[in-house]
Amino acid sequence: MDQLLQALTRNGVLLSVSVRYWRAHKQLKPEDIGLEPDQVSARLISLGHKRLLPKEATAAMALVESRAHALVEANTFPFLNGLTHFLPNTKLEEVTGKLKELAAEFWKAEEKFIEHYARLRDDSVGEWRSMARKLSADPDRLIATIEASFPPVARLERFFGFETQLFQIAVPERLGLDLVSEESQQQLVAARQQASQEAAHRIRQETERFVADCVASLREQTATLCHEMLESIRTSETGVHQKTLNRLVKFIDRFREMNFAGDADMERQLDAVRQELLTRTAEEYRDSATARQRLVGGLTRLAEEARQMAKQDATELVQRFGGMGRRKFHLAA
Repeated sequence: MDQLLQALTRNGVLLSVSVRYWRAHKQLKPEDIGLEPDQVSARLISLGHKRLLPKEATAAMALVESRAHALVEANTFPFLNGLTHFLPNTKLEEVTGKLKELAAEFWKAEEKFIEHYARLRDDSVGEWRSMARKLSADPDRLIATIEASFPPVARLERFFGFETQLFQIAVPERLGLDLVSEESQQQLVAARQQASQEAAHRIRQETERFVADCVASLREQTATLCHEMLESIRTSETGVHQKTLNRLVKFIDRFREMNFAGDADMERQLDAVRQELLTRTAEEYRDSATARQRLVGGLTRLAEEARQMAKQDATELVQRFGGMGRRKFHLAA
Protein backbone atom coordinates (compact mmCIF):
# COMPACT_ATOMS: atom_id res chain seq x y z
CA MET A 1 0.00 0.00 0.00
CA ASP A 2 2.91 2.38 0.66
CA GLN A 3 3.96 1.76 -2.97
CA LEU A 4 0.53 2.96 -4.07
CA LEU A 5 0.92 6.11 -1.97
CA GLN A 6 4.36 6.73 -3.48
CA ALA A 7 2.91 6.38 -6.98
CA LEU A 8 0.06 8.73 -6.15
CA THR A 9 2.44 11.28 -4.63
CA ARG A 10 4.61 11.25 -7.75
CA ASN A 11 1.62 11.75 -10.04
CA GLY A 12 -0.03 14.72 -8.40
CA VAL A 13 -0.61 17.00 -5.43
CA LEU A 14 -3.46 17.87 -3.12
CA LEU A 15 -5.11 21.21 -3.88
CA SER A 16 -7.13 23.42 -1.57
CA VAL A 17 -8.73 26.66 -2.77
CA SER A 18 -10.54 29.02 -0.40
CA VAL A 19 -12.43 32.12 -1.52
CA ARG A 20 -13.81 34.44 1.17
CA TYR A 21 -15.66 37.72 0.94
CA TRP A 22 -18.18 39.62 3.04
CA ARG A 23 -21.54 38.11 2.16
CA ALA A 24 -23.55 41.15 3.35
CA HIS A 25 -26.14 39.00 5.12
CA LYS A 26 -27.81 39.49 8.49
CA GLN A 27 -29.60 36.81 10.51
CA LEU A 28 -32.67 38.63 11.84
CA LYS A 29 -34.14 37.67 15.20
CA PRO A 30 -37.66 38.45 16.47
CA GLU A 31 -36.34 41.14 18.82
CA ASP A 32 -34.70 42.88 15.84
CA ILE A 33 -38.15 43.75 14.51
CA GLY A 34 -39.64 44.60 17.94
CA LEU A 35 -41.29 41.26 18.68
CA GLU A 36 -40.87 38.68 21.42
CA PRO A 37 -39.73 35.21 20.28
CA ASP A 38 -43.08 33.64 21.22
CA GLN A 39 -44.88 36.15 18.99
CA VAL A 40 -43.27 34.76 15.84
CA SER A 41 -44.65 31.61 14.23
CA ALA A 42 -42.05 29.75 12.19
CA ARG A 43 -44.90 28.42 10.06
CA LEU A 44 -46.02 31.92 9.07
CA ILE A 45 -43.03 34.25 9.35
CA SER A 46 -39.58 33.67 7.92
CA LEU A 47 -36.83 35.88 9.33
CA GLY A 48 -33.54 34.13 8.55
CA HIS A 49 -30.73 35.66 6.48
CA LYS A 50 -31.59 38.98 4.88
CA ARG A 51 -29.43 40.87 2.41
CA LEU A 52 -27.77 44.01 3.66
CA LEU A 53 -26.69 44.96 0.14
CA PRO A 54 -28.20 44.23 -3.26
CA LYS A 55 -26.94 41.07 -4.91
CA GLU A 56 -25.09 42.96 -7.63
CA ALA A 57 -22.81 44.61 -5.03
CA THR A 58 -20.91 41.35 -4.53
CA ALA A 59 -21.69 39.77 -7.91
CA ALA A 60 -18.15 40.11 -9.28
CA MET A 61 -16.62 38.27 -6.33
CA ALA A 62 -19.37 35.64 -6.38
CA LEU A 63 -18.64 35.01 -10.06
CA VAL A 64 -14.92 34.56 -9.40
CA GLU A 65 -15.72 32.17 -6.55
CA SER A 66 -18.00 30.04 -8.74
CA ARG A 67 -15.43 29.97 -11.56
CA ALA A 68 -12.68 28.92 -9.13
CA HIS A 69 -14.78 26.08 -7.75
CA ALA A 70 -15.81 25.01 -11.27
CA LEU A 71 -12.14 24.98 -12.33
CA VAL A 72 -11.19 22.78 -9.39
CA GLU A 73 -14.13 20.42 -9.89
CA ALA A 74 -13.38 20.00 -13.61
CA ASN A 75 -9.67 19.26 -13.21
CA THR A 76 -9.32 17.34 -9.94
CA PHE A 77 -10.64 14.34 -8.08
CA PRO A 78 -12.15 14.70 -4.57
CA PHE A 79 -9.83 13.10 -1.99
CA LEU A 80 -10.73 11.87 1.52
CA ASN A 81 -14.47 12.38 0.97
CA GLY A 82 -13.96 15.83 -0.49
CA LEU A 83 -11.79 17.23 2.32
CA THR A 84 -9.33 18.19 -0.40
CA HIS A 85 -8.77 17.55 -4.13
CA PHE A 86 -6.14 15.57 -6.02
CA LEU A 87 -4.64 17.50 -8.93
CA PRO A 88 -2.69 15.40 -11.49
CA ASN A 89 0.72 16.77 -12.44
CA THR A 90 -0.41 17.05 -16.06
CA LYS A 91 -2.96 19.70 -15.03
CA LEU A 92 -0.82 21.47 -12.42
CA GLU A 93 0.56 24.31 -14.53
CA GLU A 94 -2.75 24.99 -16.27
CA VAL A 95 -4.87 25.00 -13.11
CA THR A 96 -2.49 27.02 -10.93
CA GLY A 97 -2.06 29.52 -13.76
CA LYS A 98 -5.81 30.00 -14.11
CA LEU A 99 -6.20 30.27 -10.33
CA LYS A 100 -3.64 33.10 -10.31
CA GLU A 101 -5.68 34.88 -12.98
CA LEU A 102 -8.87 34.40 -10.96
CA ALA A 103 -7.12 35.65 -7.81
CA ALA A 104 -6.11 38.82 -9.67
CA GLU A 105 -9.74 39.33 -10.77
CA PHE A 106 -10.94 38.74 -7.22
CA TRP A 107 -8.62 41.30 -5.64
CA LYS A 108 -9.53 43.83 -8.31
CA ALA A 109 -13.24 43.29 -7.49
CA GLU A 110 -12.48 43.52 -3.75
CA GLU A 111 -10.66 46.83 -4.23
CA LYS A 112 -13.59 48.24 -6.19
CA PHE A 113 -16.07 47.01 -3.57
CA ILE A 114 -14.19 48.69 -0.72
CA GLU A 115 -13.84 51.86 -2.75
CA HIS A 116 -17.63 52.11 -3.07
CA TYR A 117 -18.47 50.57 0.31
CA ALA A 118 -19.52 53.80 2.06
CA ARG A 119 -21.99 54.69 -0.70
CA LEU A 120 -23.33 51.12 -0.86
CA ARG A 121 -23.85 51.11 2.91
CA ASP A 122 -25.62 54.48 2.95
CA ASP A 123 -27.89 53.51 0.03
CA SER A 124 -28.77 50.23 1.68
CA VAL A 125 -29.57 51.79 5.06
CA GLY A 126 -31.80 54.26 3.24
CA GLU A 127 -33.72 51.42 1.59
CA TRP A 128 -34.01 49.56 4.89
CA ARG A 129 -35.33 52.73 6.54
CA SER A 130 -38.13 52.85 3.97
CA MET A 131 -39.00 49.18 4.57
CA ALA A 132 -38.62 49.23 8.35
CA ARG A 133 -41.99 50.85 8.92
CA LYS A 134 -43.68 47.99 7.07
CA LEU A 135 -41.61 45.18 8.59
CA SER A 136 -41.22 46.13 12.21
CA ALA A 137 -43.24 47.27 15.17
CA ASP A 138 -40.11 49.14 16.26
CA PRO A 139 -38.50 50.48 13.06
CA ASP A 140 -35.81 52.44 14.90
CA ARG A 141 -34.55 49.25 16.55
CA LEU A 142 -34.46 47.45 13.21
CA ILE A 143 -32.50 50.27 11.56
CA ALA A 144 -30.04 50.32 14.46
CA THR A 145 -29.54 46.57 14.03
CA ILE A 146 -28.95 46.93 10.29
CA GLU A 147 -26.48 49.79 10.73
CA ALA A 148 -24.54 47.84 13.37
CA SER A 149 -24.29 44.86 10.98
CA PHE A 150 -22.04 46.78 8.58
CA PRO A 151 -18.40 46.35 9.66
CA PRO A 152 -16.23 49.51 9.78
CA VAL A 153 -14.34 50.02 6.54
CA ALA A 154 -11.03 49.75 8.43
CA ARG A 155 -11.89 46.14 9.40
CA LEU A 156 -13.47 45.13 6.12
CA GLU A 157 -10.37 43.70 4.43
CA ARG A 158 -10.09 40.81 6.88
CA PHE A 159 -13.34 39.38 5.48
CA PHE A 160 -11.72 38.80 2.08
CA GLY A 161 -9.34 36.12 0.90
CA PHE A 162 -8.35 34.07 -2.13
CA GLU A 163 -5.99 31.32 -1.01
CA THR A 164 -4.52 28.44 -2.99
CA GLN A 165 -2.56 25.76 -1.15
CA LEU A 166 -0.76 22.70 -2.51
CA PHE A 167 0.09 19.68 -0.35
CA GLN A 168 1.89 16.39 -0.79
CA ILE A 169 0.20 13.21 0.41
CA ALA A 170 2.03 11.74 3.38
CA VAL A 171 1.33 9.12 6.02
CA PRO A 172 2.15 10.28 9.57
CA GLU A 173 4.79 8.10 11.21
CA ARG A 174 4.72 9.76 14.61
CA LEU A 175 3.16 12.80 16.22
CA GLY A 176 5.76 14.99 17.87
CA LEU A 177 5.79 15.69 21.58
CA ASP A 178 8.47 18.37 21.52
CA LEU A 179 6.25 20.98 23.15
CA VAL A 180 4.83 18.65 25.78
CA SER A 181 6.40 18.52 29.24
CA GLU A 182 8.32 15.40 30.21
CA GLU A 183 5.79 14.68 32.94
CA SER A 184 2.91 14.63 30.45
CA GLN A 185 4.65 12.67 27.70
CA GLN A 186 4.04 9.24 29.20
CA GLN A 187 0.31 10.00 29.45
CA LEU A 188 0.07 11.22 25.86
CA VAL A 189 2.47 9.04 23.92
CA ALA A 190 0.14 6.04 23.72
CA ALA A 191 -2.86 8.10 22.63
CA ARG A 192 -0.81 9.98 20.03
CA GLN A 193 0.73 6.82 18.68
CA GLN A 194 -2.71 5.29 18.29
CA ALA A 195 -3.99 8.41 16.52
CA SER A 196 -1.00 8.31 14.17
CA GLN A 197 -1.56 4.64 13.35
CA GLU A 198 -5.27 5.17 12.78
CA ALA A 199 -4.60 8.14 10.47
CA ALA A 200 -2.03 6.17 8.47
CA HIS A 201 -4.38 3.19 8.18
CA ARG A 202 -7.24 5.42 6.99
CA ILE A 203 -5.10 7.16 4.37
CA ARG A 204 -3.81 3.82 3.05
CA GLN A 205 -7.35 2.46 2.80
CA GLU A 206 -8.69 5.65 1.23
CA THR A 207 -5.85 5.77 -1.30
CA GLU A 208 -6.74 2.43 -2.86
CA ARG A 209 -10.43 3.33 -2.94
CA PHE A 210 -9.60 6.79 -4.29
CA VAL A 211 -7.59 5.52 -7.27
CA ALA A 212 -10.34 3.01 -8.13
CA ASP A 213 -13.01 5.73 -7.86
CA CYS A 214 -11.02 8.04 -10.15
CA VAL A 215 -10.81 5.31 -12.81
CA ALA A 216 -14.55 4.64 -12.52
CA SER A 217 -15.34 8.37 -12.63
CA LEU A 218 -13.49 8.95 -15.91
CA ARG A 219 -15.14 5.91 -17.45
CA GLU A 220 -18.56 7.07 -16.31
CA GLN A 221 -17.88 10.55 -17.72
CA THR A 222 -17.09 8.90 -21.06
CA ALA A 223 -20.45 7.12 -21.07
CA THR A 224 -22.33 10.27 -20.03
CA LEU A 225 -20.75 12.33 -22.80
CA CYS A 226 -21.63 9.72 -25.42
CA HIS A 227 -25.27 9.69 -24.28
CA GLU A 228 -25.40 13.50 -24.42
CA MET A 229 -23.95 13.47 -27.94
CA LEU A 230 -26.45 10.85 -29.07
CA GLU A 231 -29.31 12.88 -27.63
CA SER A 232 -28.04 16.00 -29.41
CA ILE A 233 -27.84 14.12 -32.72
CA ARG A 234 -31.31 12.67 -32.21
CA THR A 235 -33.06 15.95 -31.31
CA SER A 236 -31.20 18.44 -33.50
CA GLU A 237 -32.97 19.55 -36.65
CA THR A 238 -29.70 19.57 -38.59
CA GLY A 239 -28.41 16.28 -37.16
CA VAL A 240 -24.70 16.40 -36.38
CA HIS A 241 -23.11 19.66 -35.25
CA GLN A 242 -19.36 20.24 -35.39
CA LYS A 243 -19.40 21.45 -31.79
CA THR A 244 -20.86 18.08 -30.79
CA LEU A 245 -17.90 16.28 -32.38
CA ASN A 246 -15.50 18.81 -30.86
CA ARG A 247 -16.79 17.96 -27.40
CA LEU A 248 -15.54 14.41 -27.83
CA VAL A 249 -12.19 15.59 -29.21
CA LYS A 250 -11.68 17.83 -26.18
CA PHE A 251 -12.81 15.09 -23.81
CA ILE A 252 -10.30 12.60 -25.23
CA ASP A 253 -7.52 15.15 -24.72
CA ARG A 254 -8.75 15.86 -21.20
CA PHE A 255 -8.97 12.12 -20.45
CA ARG A 256 -5.27 11.74 -21.26
CA GLU A 257 -4.42 14.61 -18.93
CA MET A 258 -6.56 13.29 -16.07
CA ASN A 259 -5.66 9.62 -16.52
CA PHE A 260 -2.91 9.57 -13.88
CA ALA A 261 -3.79 5.98 -12.91
CA GLY A 262 -2.91 4.69 -16.38
CA ASP A 263 -6.28 3.33 -17.55
CA ALA A 264 -4.86 1.96 -20.81
CA ASP A 265 -8.02 0.01 -21.74
CA MET A 266 -10.26 3.08 -21.76
CA GLU A 267 -7.59 5.18 -23.42
CA ARG A 268 -7.23 2.64 -26.26
CA GLN A 269 -10.96 2.70 -26.88
CA LEU A 270 -10.99 6.48 -27.01
CA ASP A 271 -8.03 6.52 -29.40
CA ALA A 272 -9.85 4.05 -31.63
CA VAL A 273 -12.95 6.24 -31.62
CA ARG A 274 -10.84 9.26 -32.54
CA GLN A 275 -9.45 7.39 -35.56
CA GLU A 276 -12.76 5.83 -36.63
CA LEU A 277 -15.30 8.59 -35.93
CA LEU A 278 -13.56 11.94 -35.61
CA THR A 279 -11.73 12.14 -38.92
CA ARG A 280 -14.95 13.24 -40.65
CA THR A 281 -16.53 16.67 -40.33
CA ALA A 282 -20.09 17.28 -39.18
CA GLU A 283 -21.01 18.26 -42.72
CA GLU A 284 -19.76 14.92 -44.05
CA TYR A 285 -21.89 13.11 -41.48
CA ARG A 286 -24.94 15.16 -42.45
CA ASP A 287 -24.40 14.36 -46.12
CA SER A 288 -24.07 10.59 -45.61
CA ALA A 289 -26.71 8.50 -43.88
CA THR A 290 -24.30 5.54 -43.78
CA ALA A 291 -21.58 7.58 -42.06
CA ARG A 292 -24.10 9.03 -39.64
CA GLN A 293 -25.34 5.55 -38.77
CA ARG A 294 -21.73 4.48 -38.15
CA LEU A 295 -21.25 7.47 -35.83
CA VAL A 296 -24.38 6.67 -33.84
CA GLY A 297 -23.42 3.01 -33.59
CA GLY A 298 -19.87 3.83 -32.48
CA LEU A 299 -21.02 6.26 -29.81
CA THR A 300 -23.62 3.77 -28.55
CA ARG A 301 -21.03 1.00 -28.24
CA LEU A 302 -18.55 3.27 -26.50
CA ALA A 303 -21.20 4.42 -24.02
CA GLU A 304 -22.21 0.85 -23.20
CA GLU A 305 -18.62 -0.37 -22.85
CA ALA A 306 -17.57 2.62 -20.75
CA ARG A 307 -20.51 2.16 -18.39
CA GLN A 308 -19.76 -1.55 -18.02
CA MET A 309 -16.09 -0.80 -17.40
CA ALA A 310 -17.03 1.75 -14.73
CA LYS A 311 -18.74 -1.04 -12.78
CA GLN A 312 -15.80 -3.45 -13.02
CA ASP A 313 -13.43 -4.25 -10.19
CA ALA A 314 -10.40 -2.01 -10.67
CA THR A 315 -8.14 -3.83 -8.20
CA GLU A 316 -5.75 -5.08 -10.89
CA LEU A 317 -5.41 -1.61 -12.42
CA VAL A 318 -4.81 -0.05 -8.98
CA GLN A 319 -2.13 -2.63 -8.20
CA ARG A 320 -0.51 -2.00 -11.56
CA PHE A 321 -0.49 1.73 -10.82
CA GLY A 322 1.18 1.06 -7.47
CA GLY A 323 3.74 -1.19 -9.16
CA MET A 324 4.48 1.55 -11.68
CA GLY A 325 5.28 3.86 -8.77
CA ARG A 326 7.65 1.27 -7.32
CA ARG A 327 9.49 0.87 -10.65
CA LYS A 328 9.90 4.63 -11.00
CA PHE A 329 11.22 4.78 -7.46
CA HIS A 330 13.84 2.11 -8.12
CA LEU A 331 14.90 3.76 -11.38
CA ALA A 332 15.30 7.11 -9.62
CA ALA A 333 17.36 5.48 -6.88
